[in-house]
Amino acid sequence: MKPFLPILFILLTLASCQGKSKQTVVIGLDRVTEYQHLFENKNLGIIANHTAFNSRGEFILNVFQNIPGAKIKALFGPEHGFRGNYAAGKKIDEHSLLDSIPIYSLYGKDVKPTPEMLANIDVLIFDIQDIGARFYTYIWTMALAMEAAAEQNIPFVVLDRPNPINGEAIEGPLLDTAFASFVGLFPIPVRHGMTAGELATLFNEQGWLKNGVRAKLRIVPMKNWQRSMWYDQTGLKFIAPSPNMPDLATATVYPGMCLLEGTNVSEGRGTEMPFLQFGAPWIKTAVLLKELRALNLPGVQFDSTIFKPQSIPGKAVHPKFENQRCYGVRLRVTDRNAFRSFKTGVLVIKALHDLYPDHFAWRVGHFDRLCGTDAVRLAIEKGEQLDVLFEQWEKEGEAFQKQRQPYLLY
Repeated sequence: MKPFLPILFILLTLASCQGKSKQTVVIGLDRVTEYQHLFENKNLGIIANHTAFNSRGEFILNVFQNIPGAKIKALFGPEHGFRGNYAAGKKIDEHSLLDSIPIYSLYGKDVKPTPEMLANIDVLIFDIQDIGARFYTYIWTMALAMEAAAEQNIPFVVLDRPNPINGEAIEGPLLDTAFASFVGLFPIPVRHGMTAGELATLFNEQGWLKNGVRAKLRIVPMKNWQRSMWYDQTGLKFIAPSPNMPDLATATVYPGMCLLEGTNVSEGRGTEMPFLQFGAPWIKTAVLLKELRALNLPGVQFDSTIFKPQSIPGKAVHPKFENQRCYGVRLRVTDRNAFRSFKTGVLVIKALHDLYPDHFAWRVGHFDRLCGTDAVRLAIEKGEQLDVLFEQWEKEGEAFQKQRQPYLLY
């Protein structure tokens, strides 16, 4: 029987490893009671939205109401609002109440908590699901709130959550701060491969907050999360973090296909497949498909599609080419680990620019802000090969890997 013992050991080891890989990730909000000394008998301000549920389905307000002596004094909502029901880019200035707690908008007249909003707040908490792309605004709401907390000498706590599109891949150029805006304030790549807690630590330790202020920062880290994980490997329920981010498939293509917002081509808003398809009334699909397929891009296939954008309350108000038939292309990711969304997005836009010079147009300022540089647009306009840029971004990514290393928590 002895020869079977090594085999039995191997089988038991494999079973153990498989069990661990399927273990549900424990997010920061799940661990509040372990860190309740940070919150006990404190007046709390909470920056959150509709994604702030723990793995047991409990909303953040219910979780903190069970902390001894903790009192929630103010709530703060990012883009799309605290309840997540405003369309992209919709400025939200009105203040409201939830169970007698004031809700302040941080996506309107104010994008940073004012001293008046923070009056009587002992601890400011951030818990919002990010999507992993630099131009997704929630991380910049976090950065400005950290800055405000530091200026008022208020501790800032991040309840960490997964990066849905994994914590390994890095894509795109570092932001040139000459193009800093609310879709990118600090010099990080488009796809940064970091969690909100890691980004907060990076921002703080690099001295990037205004006037070099440092927040009294604490991170409530996750358990069981591995950098290679995509969200559907975490065991957690995916809650759409914004109206046009319905699932992980959309998040996977978003770091590149969002660039279409900086052009006059429809990025699929006003349909059920935003960012997974794009088009315009003047596109000749067969010609465009031939061009894109000839690129032999890894991990993605292109198919023809026809769609008609419609106004959808809370999702897409008067989208590009509203009620017009658009001819275009649908993306089908076949290998998400090989797929490079940002490079794909840049090459799609180059193809559109080159094939349709009489129709294609830039939204120049917005496109450059999304890219964090004007180099992409200028290279396309000049008809230059983009390999030099791609090589440059690889080097920038390698440098960023080293820069971020001390701040990685997992």
